[in-house]
Amino acid sequence: MLAAILYDLDGTIVNTDPLHFRIWQALLKEHGIEIDEEFYKNRMSGRLNPFIVRDLFPEFSSEEVIKFSDRKEAEFRELAAELTPIPGLLEVIAWADERGIKQAVVTNAPPENAKHMLSVLNLEHRFERVFVSQEIGMAKPDPEPYLYALAYFGLNAQQALVFEDSPSGIRSAVGAGISTVGIASSQTPSELYDLGVMLAIPDFKDSQLWKLLGKSGVGSGRVGVGEES
Repeated sequence: MLAAILYDLDGTIVNTDPLHFRIWQALLKEHGIEIDEEFYKNRMSGRLNPFIVRDLFPEFSSEEVIKFSDRKEAEFRELAAELTPIPGLLEVIAWADERGIKQAVVTNAPPENAKHMLSVLNLEHRFERVFVSQEIGMAKPDPEPYLYALAYFGLNAQQALVFEDSPSGIRSAVGAGISTVGIASSQTPSELYDLGVMLAIPDFKDSQLWKLLGKSGVGSGRVGVGEES
């Protein structure tokens, strides 16, 4: 039986990628680096800022990497008020609440960002825990963030369901052995399936998701778009 739902934050609870892309694009342009959406999707989405900055600016000192990352996230928080939850999210949260299913966020976002985004979305009190990779000590795509969440709740992988959108997040969840539903906010459904999700959906209103939830459990088979589950 399903006992816990674990949600990624960026791109899953809220589609932050367009905003992150806009900020990265502007900041990098100051340094003569032009990026497009494809570059962002393949090289940046879902990764930790220090790794992104080190890849782009190998000459930066550790202090410069931190300063650049902090500036980027400060600008993100300034603009975060324009964000809204992915359609259908509140219905899934309410469905799980009614059934006593534990719910938590597992994110690579900086702690201050995670707290700020959930506050802006009025979701700060809807989850039992927010697991931040920085505080766990290991980040996605390593499975440890999701394994840590399972251990916290005293559950095994078969008792949980993950919602994710990015390659790094999906690799983390699948690597932890948890059935994963991909939200196609930053990747195509076919890309999500190639990464190992059991179902790829555009948002939480998708009828196939509700068929899956209606079983009161999670299967291991892949459900294709347009197929009967």
